[in-house]
Amino acid sequence: MKKIGMLFAAVFVLGTMAQSALAQNLVAFSGGIGDITTGSADTAVFGVPAAGQIWVIRDLQAEVRVGGLIQVDGQGLLLGAGNGVGTNAGASVFATLFCANDGDVQHSTNAVGVPLRANGDFRIQDSLSPAPPDTCTSPVLLIRVTANGSWFAAGIPFLTPPSPPLPHLPFPPK
Repeated sequence: MKKIGMLFAAVFVLGTMAQSALAQNLVAFSGGIGDITTGSADTAVFGVPAAGQIWVIRDLQAEVRVGGLIQVDGQGLLLGAGNGVGTNAGASVFATLFCANDGDVQHSTNAVGVPLRANGDFRIQDSLSPAPPDTCTSPVLLIRVTANGSWFAAGIPFLTPPSPPLPHLPFPPK
């Protein structure tokens, strides 16, 4: 009976460890940048073309877990120029993660995507396919439009520990 109890305890500990490994963060992103297409021919990222119109994003937070679970919360992804300035252009979005250590394979959420709200807010909760490797060097996260797959926002990698703040400069004397 004691051996069975030890076996159950060992299975429980191993199961808890496996579940804990799956819950670990692979990469995180804090902040985002929009596509500021300027007519340059060099706006593609890992072969993904830019949207071709200026887009702005107020904020972006994203976590990718080991195993490929991803949550992205974006705020204010809107057109930044043109006749539709300040609108979401009726767009839906999906996310793609690139990792340098696996040859920059596209690890994407479902390309059906999620619609942008009128104010440009969105939430993606999905799994990346194919699943990313267990380590991800030089991560790049693109937010892409479902209509043609071009990118119009990118996440800023969250560095651990974060960069120290810049020192405050004194005001110049009057």
